[in-house]
Amino acid sequence: MLRVVVESAKGLPKKTLGVPDPITTVIFRDDKKKTKSIDKELNPVWNELVEFDLKGKALDSSSYIDVIVKDYETIGKDKFLGSAKIYLKDLASGQARSLPCKNVPLVSESGQNIGATINLLVGYDAPANAVPNPNDPQSGETTVDAGGGGGGEEGNETLPDGSQSGPAGTSPSGGQSVNLRRGVARAQSRYRLANKPQDFQIRVRIIEARQLPGNNIKPVVKVYVCGHTHRTRIKRGNNPFFDEIFFYNVHMLPSDLFDENISFRVYNSCSLRADSLMGEFKVDIGYVYDEPAHCVMRKWLLLNDPDDSSSGAKGYLKVSLFVVGTGDDPPVEKRESNDDHDDIESNLLLPAGVTLRWATLSLKVFRAEDIPQMDDAFVQNLKELFGGEANKKNLVDPFLEASFAGRKLCTQIIETNANPEWNEVLNLQVKFPSMCERVKLTVFDWDRLTGNDAIGTTYLNLANIASSGGEIEGNSGESEVGFLPAFGPCYINLYGSPREFTGFPDPYEDLNFGKGEGVAYRGRILVELSTKLEGKADKAVEKIHSDDVLVVQKYQRRRKYCLCAVFHSASMIQEPGEPIQFEVSIGNYGNKLDTTCKPLASTTQYSCAIFDGNHYYYLPWANTKPVVVVTSYWEDISHRLDSVNIILYITHRLQSNLEEFKTAILAKVSDNQLAEVWLKLLNQLIEDLESFPTPELEGHSNLTTLDIQIKKLRDRALTSIKDGARRMREEAGEIRDTLSDLESWVEKLKTLAEEPQISMPDVIIWMLRGEKRVACSRIPAHQILYSTFSEQACGQHCGKTQTVYLQYPMDKNKGLKVPVQIRVNMWLGLSAHEKKFSSYSEGSFSVFAELYENQAQVFGKWGTTGLVGRHKFSDVTGKLKLKKEYFIPPRGWEWESEWFIDPEKALLTEADAGHTEFMDEVFQNETRFPGGDWKAASEPFTDVNGEKSRNPAEFDCPPGWNWEDEWTVDINRAVDDQGWEYGVTIPPDDKPRSWVPAEKMYHVHRRRRLIRPRKRSKVPGGAAVERRDQGNPEGWEFSSLIGWKFHRNERSSDTFRRRRWRRKMAPESRLGAAAIFQLEGALGIDTEENEKDSKGDATKLFGANTPTVSCSFDRSYMYHLRVYVHQARNMISMDKDSFSDPYAHVSFLHVSKTTEKLRATLNPTWDQTLIFNDVEIYGDPQKIAYRPPNVVLEFYDSDQVGKDEMLGRSICTPIVKLNSAMDQTPKLLWHPIIQKGKVAGEALVAAELILKNKSGDSDLPLVPPKRENIYMVPQGIRPVVQLTAVEILAWGLRKMKPYQLAAISSPSLVVECGGQRVESAVIKNMKKNPNFPSSVLFIKVLLPKEEMYTPPIVLKVIDHRPFGRKPVVGQCTISSLEQFRCDPYVITAEGAMSSKMALMMASPHKHVSITMEETRPLLEAQVAEKEKETVDWWSKFYVSLGDQEKCGPYLKKGYDTLKIYDCELEDVPEFKGLTDFCDTFKLQQGKNDNGDDDPTVVGEFKGSFKVYPLPDDPGVAPPPRQFRELPDSGPQECLVRIYVVRGMDLQPKDNNGSCDPYIKISLGKNTIDDRDHYLPNTLNPVFGRMFEMTCFLPQDKDLKISVYDYDLLTRDEKVGETVIDLENRFLSRYNSYCGLPQSYCISGINQWRDQLKPSQILENLARLKGLSKPRTEDNGNSLTFNGKEYTLVQFESNKEIHQHLGPPYERLCLHVLRTQGLVPEHVETRTLYSTFQPNLSQGQLQMWVDVFPKSLGLPEPPFDITPRKPKKYFLRAVIWNTTDVTLDETSITGERMSDIYVKGWMPGMEEDKQKTDVHYRSLDGDGNFNWRFVFGLDYLPAEQLCLVSKKEHFWSLDKTEFRIPPKLIVQIWDNDKFSLDDYLGTVELDLRNLVAPAKTPEKCSLDMMDNVEIGPHKAEQNKSLFAQQSVRGWWPCSIEQDGKKVLGGKVEMTLEIVSEVDADERPAGKGRDEPNMNPKLDLPNRPETSFFWFTNPCKTMKFIVWRRFKWVFIGLIILIIVVLFIAILLYSLPNYISMKIVKPLS
Repeated sequence: MLRVVVESAKGLPKKTLGVPDPITTVIFRDDKKKTKSIDKELNPVWNELVEFDLKGKALDSSSYIDVIVKDYETIGKDKFLGSAKIYLKDLASGQARSLPCKNVPLVSESGQNIGATINLLVGYDAPANAVPNPNDPQSGETTVDAGGGGGGEEGNETLPDGSQSGPAGTSPSGGQSVNLRRGVARAQSRYRLANKPQDFQIRVRIIEARQLPGNNIKPVVKVYVCGHTHRTRIKRGNNPFFDEIFFYNVHMLPSDLFDENISFRVYNSCSLRADSLMGEFKVDIGYVYDEPAHCVMRKWLLLNDPDDSSSGAKGYLKVSLFVVGTGDDPPVEKRESNDDHDDIESNLLLPAGVTLRWATLSLKVFRAEDIPQMDDAFVQNLKELFGGEANKKNLVDPFLEASFAGRKLCTQIIETNANPEWNEVLNLQVKFPSMCERVKLTVFDWDRLTGNDAIGTTYLNLANIASSGGEIEGNSGESEVGFLPAFGPCYINLYGSPREFTGFPDPYEDLNFGKGEGVAYRGRILVELSTKLEGKADKAVEKIHSDDVLVVQKYQRRRKYCLCAVFHSASMIQEPGEPIQFEVSIGNYGNKLDTTCKPLASTTQYSCAIFDGNHYYYLPWANTKPVVVVTSYWEDISHRLDSVNIILYITHRLQSNLEEFKTAILAKVSDNQLAEVWLKLLNQLIEDLESFPTPELEGHSNLTTLDIQIKKLRDRALTSIKDGARRMREEAGEIRDTLSDLESWVEKLKTLAEEPQISMPDVIIWMLRGEKRVACSRIPAHQILYSTFSEQACGQHCGKTQTVYLQYPMDKNKGLKVPVQIRVNMWLGLSAHEKKFSSYSEGSFSVFAELYENQAQVFGKWGTTGLVGRHKFSDVTGKLKLKKEYFIPPRGWEWESEWFIDPEKALLTEADAGHTEFMDEVFQNETRFPGGDWKAASEPFTDVNGEKSRNPAEFDCPPGWNWEDEWTVDINRAVDDQGWEYGVTIPPDDKPRSWVPAEKMYHVHRRRRLIRPRKRSKVPGGAAVERRDQGNPEGWEFSSLIGWKFHRNERSSDTFRRRRWRRKMAPESRLGAAAIFQLEGALGIDTEENEKDSKGDATKLFGANTPTVSCSFDRSYMYHLRVYVHQARNMISMDKDSFSDPYAHVSFLHVSKTTEKLRATLNPTWDQTLIFNDVEIYGDPQKIAYRPPNVVLEFYDSDQVGKDEMLGRSICTPIVKLNSAMDQTPKLLWHPIIQKGKVAGEALVAAELILKNKSGDSDLPLVPPKRENIYMVPQGIRPVVQLTAVEILAWGLRKMKPYQLAAISSPSLVVECGGQRVESAVIKNMKKNPNFPSSVLFIKVLLPKEEMYTPPIVLKVIDHRPFGRKPVVGQCTISSLEQFRCDPYVITAEGAMSSKMALMMASPHKHVSITMEETRPLLEAQVAEKEKETVDWWSKFYVSLGDQEKCGPYLKKGYDTLKIYDCELEDVPEFKGLTDFCDTFKLQQGKNDNGDDDPTVVGEFKGSFKVYPLPDDPGVAPPPRQFRELPDSGPQECLVRIYVVRGMDLQPKDNNGSCDPYIKISLGKNTIDDRDHYLPNTLNPVFGRMFEMTCFLPQDKDLKISVYDYDLLTRDEKVGETVIDLENRFLSRYNSYCGLPQSYCISGINQWRDQLKPSQILENLARLKGLSKPRTEDNGNSLTFNGKEYTLVQFESNKEIHQHLGPPYERLCLHVLRTQGLVPEHVETRTLYSTFQPNLSQGQLQMWVDVFPKSLGLPEPPFDITPRKPKKYFLRAVIWNTTDVTLDETSITGERMSDIYVKGWMPGMEEDKQKTDVHYRSLDGDGNFNWRFVFGLDYLPAEQLCLVSKKEHFWSLDKTEFRIPPKLIVQIWDNDKFSLDDYLGTVELDLRNLVAPAKTPEKCSLDMMDNVEIGPHKAEQNKSLFAQQSVRGWWPCSIEQDGKKVLGGKVEMTLEIVSEVDADERPAGKGRDEPNMNPKLDLPNRPETSFFWFTNPCKTMKFIVWRRFKWVFIGLIILIIVVLFIAILLYSLPNYISMKIVKPLS
């Protein structure tokens, strides 16, 4: 049985209307259980038990419960509030029977923390048959996962080797679990960022490190981000505490930033540089950004050795990381109370909780092909000169570089080979799963001398080629969805800059590095990626086995593909110029400048653009549409692309239905209609998912592992969407709430449709002008690919006409101008299926060979003699020599007819084509010698370029035109009064380069312009337009020079002519359109020429002479188009006066018209119908109806001076009526206006395209009504309007900036809405009173009934200046009126007055009598004084923060707490920004001078609006006015108190990474500079300051609080500032001028501080709301207010009553006030901003402000918030003995011994290091010391930290304060006199959490210390020394050997904490110095063997020599005696014997 007690929740978010009724659902294994709902409660308490029957199935380690809190709705679906996921690993492992989960954070659907928490208790009784599995890898901490939708399943992926990996957990109190969230969630969090460089701030907080390896180390952490490095201070020990924060400010593209990483490296500062790196960790910035709230809070990083992949952990580092983007609020770091013993394992920052494992990504690089030329042919040309073999095709030396997670590997370089075969494996060693997201593959061209050039870059995105298994939210119980990265073998295509090689620098080089979308194909590489876990590759780069190379052959099998593109139209060309052609290529096939493939008919014929009569140019293809045909060879990957197309097909259908659904919601249709749309959407989605399965994979030869895995993943995901849709259809309550789910399905489907293994390159369409590439577009091949699998598997544009907007490569303006819009029909399919093409093709195809015959005129005769450098017969460019005889038709084709002359019409540019009015011009030229007379020049008449032209008399008026005027001299130019301009000719030119209007002596040339206008004559109605004359009967076209500009009729100036010959071809056998796919190869070329000139450029041989294919349509259809342009809104302002003068060019195919120009508005209403009468379109009307051409609206700002600027572009699809009986009316809809890729407004437009019938007199709709020659939008289409009242409360203007350098002195306000305008009275003097004299304005206006169409309200501020000038100095557009709509009959007196103001108007009590009662006895005063020591304002602050340890006895006394808002008071939702009286609207001005488009804010308007309908009948009385009884708008004098509590996470300003902050406050003209009280070296200053100032409102309304950084020598820098609008606080009816405390105290630290008593405030509130005065009975113990009865008992029943409380009636009034939603006593957290990074937080201030009007008398005394001071304590540590110390030395006599001494210090106070004396010659590891260490410490009992103040460097000016945990480090050393002392062991004791010592040395072992690190059960075993006061026992010291900790000795100590007072009473000296007492230390009882040999020679003899060598000495003495004896014997024996023999005496 699983039991869950749902206890309570807190901090649930409010709804938009009212308070939620929370209800909780607990889900376990698909079983749902609900609690009761609780009415209207944000902190509900349920205390309900729900039970789940386990049905005999035990919990496993991946079990979890989902807890969802919803808002209960009686009708409809409950609304989601938040959810949490709780893992039951602990219960499953049998470690615990119950699991308390406290303060589990609730998250929204998107995974964002909503700030609410829930408390639960989970109990578990295992089923009888179940056994807990002790080896379960998952057992351990509980995990609370606050990841959104699919959080839980993602974590529990099964890695391929079978072991499960669970999500990294957090302890029950902890934050989010870290999941490998991929795909949708990631896209969602990033898509909100505009892709432009912007400000980001990365904050890295290094908190502490643990378990660093090494002995006696001094660690330092270096953090490296985006090229900046910061390092921490150097600490000592293996568990250093840093607590330092670093800020990195960057300005870059989000996409670039997210690929950068944060690198942490821990160094040992005292080691040599070479081996000082101890461990490192890297994490992507993008990874941090994707976490909830863009931060990683207090997580442990596992450090490892970057070089040795097999090594384990090298220690842990605890950090917090934040990425703060523009406008983000940095989250507040909450330090949990149990943070210190937080357990590393559960907070380890690893993705998906997997223990990081080494993985090898094996990237097999087989080969590449089609690499473009990258090197000059210079060397090859030299080779050729010396007779060598030149290799010009392969001018490239390619190699491939793969990089991942900062590691790079390269293949070998293969020289001069465009199709290299590397056949190498690159083994990338990485920790997996990795924090990095993509493998980057770049192919480089190696250069000997210069840097390598990138050829192309591509990425393998791990999100697409691996899966954690968490994408699928189906609880199918199967877990094999996840898979490790795998890819291929498959080709990857490279894109980048155009292929053509030039010796010049490539302007598009960045594209080759993968920045921006590549514009050309640059080759492809064949790679395969596989992942091996564990195990290390021997070599980083090795050769591929030959078998593998053979295996990959089957993946390279090619099949032939045919691509055909029919160009239907090319329009919207911006300017005429050289002739245009289009080229279509796929890969290298079809690229006309590439020589590696056969020439193909891949380019259209050249044609010149014609003016469309209005604004654009188009190509006049008429009924002959150019066709291109490209055949190519690729691998058949239809099984991949079919799936993609099917999923995209389903997605598009869902998307279009979703759009319809959204429009229906916007248009507020009835619920039934909405349900209909919604059901259609769901039914269609379910049906699509059922009927269009993705194709099976069996039977395809080129399957890869990834194919199979992706297929599984897709099938699983599609099924889960299908099931979700079914569930939604059955269960959904509120239809509108399903929108977010539907949108997430669209996102998910789009993600599923991403196919990583696409080896077929994109189709690229290029537009060429002459020979220059201008613009292009890339179309993915799958979109136009034909499939035999099913109709849905064909690409969405296959065989259908699509509109393509080409783009300039690397367009700086992001598509501001469209180079050309083309409609093209493309079909791509296997040549095996080419027959199928016929069913898609329209029109009839014809194929021609063509050549041009050229002639020149010499001496009046035409012939071939004057053709200098030209051929007699050539191609259209004239460069390639051709002959008719050499033409051979391609295989399968034959000639159908002979050569015939066929003039090309599209290339003849008559300059007047398309114009209705035209100006003929000619220049008259004269020359002279300097100073001579002017004579006619050699060429008297020329054109503007100086080329020969005709005499004006020879110009004839062409047929169909009439002259308007005679020839005149044009004098509207820079010319003199005769029209001449003068110049000097500088040889070799024959004409001047520049002209001036004034004649000088040295001028030798002059000219003037003669012009004559003509107009096209009107064609009488009904008469057919006569065909233009066909020009020369022989088909010649003429030109004055050999250039492009040909015309039809011969002129006298012509010197060159040509005519086109064509010959038609026909297929031999095939019929139908598919025959065109046989056209491969060139037709014919003059080969003799080539043999002679073999160096000819290869491109000339190829690109030129391919057959031309065209598609002709036999009939055209006439259509009638109407475009209804009603209005636009929120457009960008382009003029200095804050407005634009907008108009629109409306373009449809080859016609365009322009709307009228409107003046000075950003919300223009044109209300105009543009009618295009006869639009000729070729092709089947059914296909046009299915995919109509777009109507494109380009909006411009008309300027009197200079060019009109583009405001943006909008696209609208017309509805098509093929017969007039269709009664569908077009509906006006808002279409976004896009400018430079961003939305820049919306346009309300619609269009209809009506097919005319043959007779031409079709039943067209009625002609719309006209106004002044403009058609209006007709009834039935235009919005329905209603008479509406708009009331405007115009309160005042603030912060107005000067306009044109003059201050704004007398402004007035103009309000415009729906064509009506009203102006306010003028403010007489802005300085004295910036409020409007009369505040209310009123407009009656016709507004549309549908909110969708309502026009905005536009506010303009006009300044009245001398001489009648009235410039607009600022404007504001309020786009939505929804929020201001109201019901006029509901009394809203609440909005009428603010409480404070009401009070001041109606203050009847004039007499203020003050009675001071000094009745408090002395005793009470003393008690109060005593209380202040233990309880202060900070106690209240910390209680409110939830810091129970820091607040002393405050809580028990039952005193007030206050509300701490973690945002500005204005941002608290309940108080509506304090703008309930009036809103603040920012006034803007247009484009600023520095050219960026963001408008500048020039001031603020304070006011409000009410919008309500008026009765249509004029007889009915209008409703009452809304704004009445307004407060006085005159100035008020106020007293302002600013309380600044503390700063948080300030931006460092000094080089050392910290800051010396102080406060500076300015209000009006007064400033307070608190520089003397700066706080040195801190980023989290505790200010505790209160400032008092006076001011006049509203003039001084802005209170600016700045934090500055104190600098001694340089200028103080501003850290940041925050601005508070005091006027809003003063006027708001939420009483925000002074927060209401919880109780009414008349003394103590919570003394009442308002001017008015609670009863007076309550009376004012009653009057304000229009209620009767509160009545009281029963001596003020009960009270009636607003019809409700309140009693004091109900508020104070369970509260402690203390002596400070005031009288009961006032208390009761206060309790009632606190139920009215007024602002409580609070501390707000305000974010600081700086001017340099205006949207990035520079830190935060916690503070509050009180505002008191002086007219009400003086307020009560202020609170005292001075910061707490630390208490002085002494730590006395008596070192008694040591034992088992490692014997480190060997004495002379060979004994093991140590000279032991003990050293101790407290971290942070290293300079106060103390040592004992030395215990010499310890032979058994025992040492006796009896030595006392005394350490003084400043301790903050409330915070349990020591305050250490010290100078960081000797040059520092100030001491820096550090807060450091109180620890004692004791080390045992071996004393060496003549060498360095040896280190024997250390113990580190945390005094707050002391390891209990062992009573005897035997029980003392290293295990004692390990217990601290482990479990949550430790709280009982170890207590704070501050609580215990004194403790004695044995502690073990450890030393590291070979990476393991071993015992280095044991030490016996007494530790005692003594306060300063006690220290005076019980003194004790250091060591054994006087006063040697408490306890008295005797001299140590050391054995006699303990001495130092050098200073004690006698002892040395006694103990060292005698003791050891006693017997030797004795033996020696005996030996000596014996030897002496013998020696004497021997000496005396001869004498004796001789004496004996001789006997002389006898």
